[in-house]
Amino acid sequence: MNVLLLGATGMVGQGVLRECLLASDVLRVTTLGRTATGQTHAKLDELVHASLYDLSPIESRLTPYDACFFCLGVSSAGMSEQKYTVVTHDLTLSVARTLARLNPGMTFVYVSGMGTYTTEHGRSMWARVKGRTENALLRLPFKAAFMFRPGAIMPMHGVRSKTALYRAAYVVLTPLYPLIKRLSPNAVTTSEQVGRAMLQVARHGYPDPVLETADINAL
Repeated sequence: MNVLLLGATGMVGQGVLRECLLASDVLRVTTLGRTATGQTHAKLDELVHASLYDLSPIESRLTPYDACFFCLGVSSAGMSEQKYTVVTHDLTLSVARTLARLNPGMTFVYVSGMGTYTTEHGRSMWARVKGRTENALLRLPFKAAFMFRPGAIMPMHGVRSKTALYRAAYVVLTPLYPLIKRLSPNAVTTSEQVGRAMLQVARHGYPDPVLETADINAL
């Protein structure tokens, strides 16, 4: 497979990149973002582009790919619904529409979140926006599209969050992970499991286009 990865500098993206580079059937991994990851690997190609809202200058480099793992995202804390929609729904769909046109045989995997509203209605602003984003992605003419809804994600193998508060929380929670997993196995996963599950749906598909934590861990 040739894989395109967005959000490779974030915690989820770091884990996904690691699993892609380790996978023997992944021939090439291209990271697309506003900044480089700083990593070097024989299979890694980094594509730095200033505005992900307009990919027209780099379209020639966006094909052919078998899978796109979209791990780019921001916290909704302190944001209005309008602004969160622009950086979540609008950006994602702008990228996805371009990729669907250039790579109709692509499998597109989007990192959403546990509690997303498929109905697009509910009290939680971020869950409404994510729901609209998921539904719009599923209507695009990809070979297949999958929405990943992980709960808590424990970073592994040196993967780190860019947010200082999250890093501090993980220091506290990591020793408790075995207990949390035993008590709430369907609420917690790891960066390793998310990456491996993405590769599995890209290889073999999945019966349901929406995958919750239990599905991710099972894969």
